[in-house]
Amino acid sequence: MYSKKKDSLYCFCCKLFSQKTFKLSKDGTDDWKNCGDILKTHENSKEHTNNMGSWRELESRSKKGQTIDNIEMAIIHAERRRWREVLTRLVAIIKSLAERNIALRGSTDQLNQPNNGNFLKEVELMAQFDPVLKEHIIKIEGGASHTTYLGKTIQNELIDCLSERILHAIVKEINESKYYAIILDCTPDVSHVEQLSVIIRIVSVEGTPQIKEHFLGFLEAEETTGEGLSALILKKLLQLNIPFDDCRGQSYDNGANMKGKNKGVQARLLQVNPRALFVPCGAHTVNLVVSDAAKSSAEATCYFGYLQKLFNLFSASTQRWATLKEHVDITVKSWADTRWESRINSVAAVRFQAGKVRDALLEVRNAASDPTIKIESQSLAEEIGSYRFCICTVVWFEILSKIQIVNKHLQSQTMQLDVAVDLLEKAEASLASYRNTGFDEALKSAKEMCENMNVVAALKEKRLRTTKQQFSYEAPDEPQTDALKKMEVSFFNTIVDVAISSLRERTGMMSDVADKFRVLINFPKLNAEDLEKQAKDLCQTLSFGEKSDLNIEELIMELQSFPKWPKQNMTAFELLVFLEEKGLKEVFPNMWVALRIAVTTPVTVASAERSFSKLKLIKNYLRSTMSQERLNGLAVMSINREISRQISYDATIDAFAARKSRRVKF
Repeated sequence: MYSKKKDSLYCFCCKLFSQKTFKLSKDGTDDWKNCGDILKTHENSKEHTNNMGSWRELESRSKKGQTIDNIEMAIIHAERRRWREVLTRLVAIIKSLAERNIALRGSTDQLNQPNNGNFLKEVELMAQFDPVLKEHIIKIEGGASHTTYLGKTIQNELIDCLSERILHAIVKEINESKYYAIILDCTPDVSHVEQLSVIIRIVSVEGTPQIKEHFLGFLEAEETTGEGLSALILKKLLQLNIPFDDCRGQSYDNGANMKGKNKGVQARLLQVNPRALFVPCGAHTVNLVVSDAAKSSAEATCYFGYLQKLFNLFSASTQRWATLKEHVDITVKSWADTRWESRINSVAAVRFQAGKVRDALLEVRNAASDPTIKIESQSLAEEIGSYRFCICTVVWFEILSKIQIVNKHLQSQTMQLDVAVDLLEKAEASLASYRNTGFDEALKSAKEMCENMNVVAALKEKRLRTTKQQFSYEAPDEPQTDALKKMEVSFFNTIVDVAISSLRERTGMMSDVADKFRVLINFPKLNAEDLEKQAKDLCQTLSFGEKSDLNIEELIMELQSFPKWPKQNMTAFELLVFLEEKGLKEVFPNMWVALRIAVTTPVTVASAERSFSKLKLIKNYLRSTMSQERLNGLAVMSINREISRQISYDATIDAFAARKSRRVKF
C-alpha cells in the first residue's frame, strides 16, 4: 500500500499481523531506486508468507461469520439495515411532497406539534401503520437515540442527493445523445430575485428516437444583460460537464438582452459556437402578432377595454357574479397580458352569448342601488347591444381562433422546426384569405347577434370634423362618409394587415434556419445541381473551423441513394424514426446526424414558461426565504418527476452516506 501522507510503501498484511518490526510494517520505505528488490525480497520471506495466510484466513472467516466478534457484527449489520429502512421511507416522503409542490417544513421541527410541517406530519401518519418508523419515533421520544434524521439540515441533504441523482441521469442522457439545444427564459420570483430557467432539448437515441426537454434548474441572474446571462449559462454547462461545442440550437423570448444581434445572449453564444443556431420563440412570435394588431387600431383598443370593464363589473361583487351565472353558461374572462389564451377566452365568452350577458347587465342595473353601478351597467349593456361591438366581437373571434390553433401546436414539447414553419405559413395564408371575405361574413354574423338581442343593426354616423389644411400640390384624401366602409378600412383592414405583416416579419428568422435543413426532406424533388448546392450549404452551417458534423461528399451520395419513403411529405422526425426502424442509421450516418440536429433545434420556450408555474408553486409568499439550493432541488424533482421515480432509494442513501462521516455507517 502507498501512503500519500508519508510518501512511503507499506505491506498491508504485515502491518496488521506481523509481530516483528521492520520497515515495510512500521515506517514504510521510500527507497524508490531499490524498491523493486526490497519488495521481491520481502515477498519471498517466511514472515510475509505467514502474515498473508493470516490475512486470507481472517477474510474467509469474516465472510462466513466465524470471527470472535460475529455477534457484534450482526448487531451492527442489523442497525445498518434499520437505518436504511428508515431513510428509505424518509426519502419516499420527500419525493412525494416535492412532486406535488407541497411545503415540507412548518414553524417547528418537533414531532407531535400542531405546526411542525407536512414532512413530520407524514412521518407521524406513516408511523401509525409502519413498524419501522413507529420504532424509530419511540426511540426518539424515549431518548434512546439522539440521531433522528428528521431535521431541516437532513431534509436539505436528502433533497440535494435526490436532485443530484436526477441531474446525473439527465446529463448522462444528454452526453449519449451528443447534440443538444438550450432554451432559456427569465422571471422574477416572490423574493424579487431574477430566476433564469435552463432547459436542454435533445433527441434520445436509445431505442426509438424521442424528443425530450429536460429542466436543469434555476440560476440567480444578478445581471440581466446579454453578457451576464451568457456567462451564467456557460458556467452552468461547465459545472455539469456538458460541452458547449455540442450545442446546435438556442431559443429565447423576444427580449433585446436575449435575441439582440450584437450584444444579446444569442450573439455572444454564437461567437463561442457558431453552430448553435438561434431560433426565436414561435409562441412569443404569435403572441406579439396579436398584440401588434390590437394596438394598431383605436377601435380594437377600446373593444378590449370594454371586455375588461365587463369582467371588473361582475367580479367586483358576489351578487353581480351570481346574477351573471344565472344567465350565461360560460362566465366572462379577464384579458391578461401574460397569458395569451385569456384573450380568446374573453372574446369567446361574449361571442356566443352576447344577448345573455346583456340581459345580466340589465338585471344588475335594475337591482343596483348605487348610481355609479347603474350608469356603468347601462353603458355596458348599450355597448354590447351595438352593431359596432358585435362586428368587433366576430372579427376578433375569427382572428384569434385561427391563431389559437397554431399557438397550441407550437407549445408542444415535441414540435419540430419544419412543422412549425409550415404551421406559421398556413396561418399567414389563412389570414390573407380572411382579409378578402372576412368583413362581409362578420357583418352577417353581427346582424344575427343584433337580431337575437332585438336591437337595430346599424352604425351611428359620426360627424366629420373639418380641419384647416395647408396648401399642397397633392389632393387630400377624400373622407369616408359611409360608417361601415370607414370601419372596414380603419379597423378590419388595419388589424388584419398588421397581423399578416407582423407574422411574416417575425417568422423570417425561423424560416431562414428551417431552410438550411429543408434539403433533408425535399431532396426527392430536387435536381442534382440544387441538391448539391443545398447539401453544401447545410454542411457549411454545421462546420466551425476544422470541425464539421457532416461529410459533404458522403451526404450527397446518401441523399441520392436513399430508399423509397413509406409515405409522402414525411417530417424530419418521421425520417429519423424510419432510419431507426429499418436499421439504416449505420448505412446513412450523415443523414442520421443531420436529422438529429434538425429535430433538436428548438421552436419555443414553452417548457421554460411552464417551469415558472412550478416556481410560483414552490417558492410562494410563505416560503419566500427558501435557499436557492433547496429551490433547485425541489424544482428538479417536481419538473423531472418521471426521472425522479426511476432513481433507486439505495443509490440516494449511498450518496447521502458518502457526503461526510456520519455517526451511523450505512
